[in-house]
Amino acid sequence: TDAEMKARLPKKVYNEVKACKLDKGSADIVAQAVRDWAIEKGATHFTHVFEPLTMLTAEKHDSFVSLPDEDGKVMMDFTGKELCESEPDGSSFPSGGIRDTSRARSYTSWDMTSPIYVKEDAIGTILCIPAAFCSYTGEALDAKTPLLRSMDAVSEQGVRLLRLLGNTTSTKLTAGVGPEQEYFIVDRDKYLQRDDLVFTGRTLFGAPAPKGQELDDQYFGVIPERVGSFMKELNEELWRFGITAKTQHNEVAPGQHEVAPIFSVTNVAADSNLLLMDTLKKVATRHGLVCLLHEKPFAGVNGSGKHNNWSLSTDDGINLFKPSKKPETDTRFQLVVGCVMKAVKKHALLLRTAASNPGNDHRLGANEAPPAIISIFLGDQIGGVVDQIIEKGYADSSIPAGMLDLGVKECPAVDKDPTDRNRTSPFAFTGNKFEFRMLGSSASVASPNVVLNTAVAEALAQFYKELEGTAPEDMETAVHELIKRAIRKHKKVIFNGNGYTDEWIKEAEERGLYNLVSTPDALPQFIADKNIELFTKHSVFTKEEIYSRYEILLENYVKTINIESKTLQEMLTKDFIPAVNGYAAEVAVNANEKKALIEGLATTAEESIVKELTEASNTLSAKVAELK
Repeated sequence: TDAEMKARLPKKVYNEVKACKLDKGSADIVAQAVRDWAIEKGATHFTHVFEPLTMLTAEKHDSFVSLPDEDGKVMMDFTGKELCESEPDGSSFPSGGIRDTSRARSYTSWDMTSPIYVKEDAIGTILCIPAAFCSYTGEALDAKTPLLRSMDAVSEQGVRLLRLLGNTTSTKLTAGVGPEQEYFIVDRDKYLQRDDLVFTGRTLFGAPAPKGQELDDQYFGVIPERVGSFMKELNEELWRFGITAKTQHNEVAPGQHEVAPIFSVTNVAADSNLLLMDTLKKVATRHGLVCLLHEKPFAGVNGSGKHNNWSLSTDDGINLFKPSKKPETDTRFQLVVGCVMKAVKKHALLLRTAASNPGNDHRLGANEAPPAIISIFLGDQIGGVVDQIIEKGYADSSIPAGMLDLGVKECPAVDKDPTDRNRTSPFAFTGNKFEFRMLGSSASVASPNVVLNTAVAEALAQFYKELEGTAPEDMETAVHELIKRAIRKHKKVIFNGNGYTDEWIKEAEERGLYNLVSTPDALPQFIADKNIELFTKHSVFTKEEIYSRYEILLENYVKTINIESKTLQEMLTKDFIPAVNGYAAEVAVNANEKKALIEGLATTAEESIVKELTEASNTLSAKVAELK
């Protein structure tokens, strides 16, 4: 924690860490303090934790043990260089052609803005250092590096624009995220009987249960005791890591649940979410359970997503997405809304790509997820202000917040928000943040936030360019004109209705909004010329890094589908076809025994079953051959 750093580091060195500017001497001082703190907690090893393009975390453990001293006593050492960098094997991670197997050197570098933590599990107690990961030639081979670059980009462009608007105090703009994590919990013994769950994370065969979610009795219901015991230990583990897990509840589908932390800086939130997913799996195993993070483990019931609540705030406490009590006169807020509209409209396909993976293809557009069409929900209050600007060029009123009287004297009146929520929108304004609802439950939050930060950085830069050079006395008029132009130009991306209806799909097409329903449809957008220009302009990716990620995403999709196909074949040939044939033979024998026992006895039912099963077996055999 920050308090722990202040207590253990000289003030000068503490300030250098906070400013992300360490020389070699200061790095050694920090390393000694980190080592002492970790050893006090029982740590024997340390590791750099990074996020290669497997979309999982990676770590290599080294002990604190150093060369013995003159008396042969083992020394416990940890240097500034070991704190700041390490050298994993870069050739064994996905690189999309940037590196080949013969070129193995790569580096990790300590992310000084993400808290170091200690992790205790079966292998021992490990000091964990969040890190970025790059190749020997400097290309980013991870999710964190471009995320940090995008955060710098949106901060730089945001502060420039705020200066034009008269803000002289803000020096940094920080992107913050609060990711809501959905997941399934199933019994481990039953899970191990399902090859499809084990190998692919979802059921490839199955029949609907007699009772699913049709009674709406699971959502927010009483948490089963076995799951409650798991959640209790989960919270304790997360809190020990400094992950502020706040909300827990049953989700809509049977066996489905959710955990959500308090908002934090985006790179910290991304690190914490990966650690949270790992902790979900480990703690579940201790309780004889399994945590499924696949987006659609079971057909016929809701799948799991991850809602990315995203905000932009200054270092002196201004949330750019929080309107004043009178949003109709809040020029800065209106300008930011216009900026977000522009970013989302122009880079909608890139946002769709950021929410693409094989599992999420089963979810988007279903009852529990928004459609694959990117639109913005603003709600009645802010939507009303935007409508006025579109119609007459300015706004002079807005729906106020109020109180809701239940008409029951035993209950207090409720603070009523000026806007309802819309769970069918992929990108919804929720009062002081935007909620990007399209992400899959297994995904890292890094990629979508890279896109959000960079797209908005570009819109901020363009707004700055339009206002630059305006005389101070003319600035207010220029800003109003810019708000009006931006909102009118990008109004087609606003949709406050029900995104689940067929009517919306038709209307979206008429508006010129795209509906890319699958990952193969979406991925080519990542290498579209305008998106390459966007990322390279703001130094978030190089062209080579963009193409490498495209290759990796395609390869991951192909391999995932291939694993599912091979699992399907194996289950058919080893389990299903033999079971069908065995049962058909058993019924046939039973029918013949009945006929032998009672002459002339009709066995119509058995004969019908044998015929049906034989036809099914033939069909399965033909289809598995076709699948191969």
